Amino acid sequence: MPMWAGRFSKEIDSRVNDFNSSIKFDARMYRHDIKGSIAHATMLAECGIIDTADSKKIIDGLNGILNDLDSGALEFDPNAEDVHMFVEAELTKRIGDAGKRLHTARSRNDQVALDIRMYLRDEIVEIKSLVKELINTIVEIAENNLDTVMPGYTHLQRAQPVTFAHHLSAYANMLCRDYERLNDTYKRTDRMPLGSGALAGTTYPIDRQRVCDLLGFSEVCQNSLDGVSDRDFCIELANTISILMMHLSRFSEEIVMWCSWEFKFVELDDAYSTGSSIMPQKKNPDVTELIRGKTARVYGDLNTLLDMMKNLPLAYNKDMQEDKEAIFDAVDTVKLCISTFIPMLETMTVLKDNMRAAAAKGFINATDCADYLVKKGMPFRDAYKITGTLVARCISLDTTLEALPLEEYKKLSDKFSDDVYEAISLDTCVMQRKSQGGPAPESVSQQLLYVKNFLNEQDDK
Repeated sequence: MPMWAGRFSKEIDSRVNDFNSSIKFDARMYRHDIKGSIAHATMLAECGIIDTADSKKIIDGLNGILNDLDSGALEFDPNAEDVHMFVEAELTKRIGDAGKRLHTARSRNDQVALDIRMYLRDEIVEIKSLVKELINTIVEIAENNLDTVMPGYTHLQRAQPVTFAHHLSAYANMLCRDYERLNDTYKRTDRMPLGSGALAGTTYPIDRQRVCDLLGFSEVCQNSLDGVSDRDFCIELANTISILMMHLSRFSEEIVMWCSWEFKFVELDDAYSTGSSIMPQKKNPDVTELIRGKTARVYGDLNTLLDMMKNLPLAYNKDMQEDKEAIFDAVDTVKLCISTFIPMLETMTVLKDNMRAAAAKGFINATDCADYLVKKGMPFRDAYKITGTLVARCISLDTTLEALPLEEYKKLSDKFSDDVYEAISLDTCVMQRKSQGGPAPESVSQQLLYVKNFLNEQDDK
């Protein structure tokens, strides 16, 4: 019989019980539930609300349950309504009436709010560790490719020459922002709701700050209604994970293209590729394709949380039970994706010659040709028009700006001389882009140093 059955004259329908149960997914919070209960029992005894002897029995019993669950000696009862009821029922079975005193001055409403905050704090720390590892992996690959010239794109058209290191640095910067968002999300998750009761606090003389300190929270939730009904931190974490997944998806899309014969800029290790059931020549980048697909899944988790909360009156409503499956799925998905993405990158082969060959095509040095004229005193718009005419001439002659005879240049401007060929060479185009944030090796080295310093600063916090 459920612990809340005193008000009811008949047993709940088994179908409703199954529908209502959350033990299948909230069991993963058992460590946090037990730790929260130990802190609560400690505080109750210190405040004289329960006997010290009962508190000791409760704490010893809870530690025993924790050890047995960790070792597998105790299994979850699938018929239990939730992890909170399971632990409390098991505790009472083991220590008798003392176990019934544990729930004094608290409600499942503030208990579950505590558990999920404690659980997500730990998960955020783990995700941050994975993001940091991924950033370090990207930095290492970039540092080995400072001189690897490749075409940069806009509208998926070859635009200007960059380096592979410059391209990778862009993703390192995106992930640094993700790391910052995780830090910010942690701050708002790190607030202690226990003591809010069902919605209106309690008449018992509890010490919420003591529980806050015992559990390592930075502060106490300031309003009891908000303490039990707030799921902003779940939504914020799902949003942060969604943005992170978006960055992984963009990177994955480029790797999918780069692996194709049309690009052939990189080759994935066989351990991170799959074949075809019918076409023996195929080597498919399934990891990156799945990350793209799983990004949509995480977006769905975020929308679930937003839609679930959008019309709920204060305070707690049963709808909010749906928060766990959504946020747990988002957390599990991003951890799985990053932990697979890292070794895939580490074992990836960079085909430098193919990148450079692609950069040699598509007139991606046209801007530098125009800049050459500007540096000799011509207004940029005039230089732009002349260079466009030169590109059209190259296309008609099936040649490139580098191979176009000097007399063709001079037909359009007497400012051209032999030094134009040096100005429009790929190496010059890249090496001279020394402006802060640009693709020149010295500039990219500074960008990578910024990323490394950023991560070091995070370690110091």
